[in-house]
Amino acid sequence: MSSLSRARVARRIAAGAAYGGGGIGLVGAAAVGLLLAEVQLAKRHVGNGHSHAPRADGLYGYAYTGPDEQPLRLTMLGDSTAAGQGVHRARQTPGALLASGLAAVAERPVELCNVALPGAQSDDLDRQVALALADTSRVPDVCVIMIGANDVTHRMPPTRSVRHLSAAVRRLRTAGAEVVVGTCPDLGTVEQVQQPLRWLARRASRQLAAAQTIGAVEQGGRTVSLGDLLGPEFEANPRELFGPDNYHPSAEGYATAAMAVLPTVCAALGLWPAEEERPDVSRREGFLPVARAAAEAVSEPGTEVTAAMPTGPRGPWALLKRRRRRRLPATDPAPAPSP
Repeated sequence: MSSLSRARVARRIAAGAAYGGGGIGLVGAAAVGLLLAEVQLAKRHVGNGHSHAPRADGLYGYAYTGPDEQPLRLTMLGDSTAAGQGVHRARQTPGALLASGLAAVAERPVELCNVALPGAQSDDLDRQVALALADTSRVPDVCVIMIGANDVTHRMPPTRSVRHLSAAVRRLRTAGAEVVVGTCPDLGTVEQVQQPLRWLARRASRQLAAAQTIGAVEQGGRTVSLGDLLGPEFEANPRELFGPDNYHPSAEGYATAAMAVLPTVCAALGLWPAEEERPDVSRREGFLPVARAAAEAVSEPGTEVTAAMPTGPRGPWALLKRRRRRRLPATDPAPAPSP
């Protein structure tokens, strides 16, 4: 599918989410029977992995703690990818990696709270946002949302999926938190998934990721594409980047994703130098209508999309950034400070 075609489909899905539509499907009805048959076959080969993700909540970068230094607050929301299912140690989860990296960049301690739920679909975000905002005196400084894979595998209508994500971003932004969304991963990279499910899963994943980008950016969030970031690396090194269940990422896979998300988290908090916030033409960065930016983002690893000019001749505009990834420290948390 071309970038322009993907932009049109993503805009239709996002518009349906905004205005209450629900009939736009990611794959044709004729393919559903074949898709379900292939899903059942794939399930026989993909393991269940660990039933629980390591608990990584706590304080990171505690060496930076000073008498008057309040920690930055990072909250993770989403599904098993956000929770870190598939690895054994807290330090290997994406939340711990992001908290450690953010502490090193900011030279401040970072308090991590993870409310993500393995198996969650986007309709669980309302509950997770309520947990994230339960203590009104401790609103997160930044929230990272990773969700979408289960929406595709459970055939949630994409308009409904994007509607829930958009509402979550809006509530968090209204409360004062910055929001970064890691969009739907490319399910076509799962090693045991065969054709034609692989093609259908890839197409559905990318369409949803583009629509998620539009919905999140229009509510004031930033997005980072995960599907094409992990896709080529998963295909080239499946046993290195997939975990023991052949479905969830390994420690190295989560580190790859976290390296792509961290620069956007830092930019959202104003921790990047001002010159890095301007588009770099040599890296093919620039301003595009948000639907075009969304379509471009899902086609290239780790691409960030953030709102720019609110209106233009072709609707809302966005800034497309291709930030350089940075290797992250991996540390274990100290106990969270008492409120």
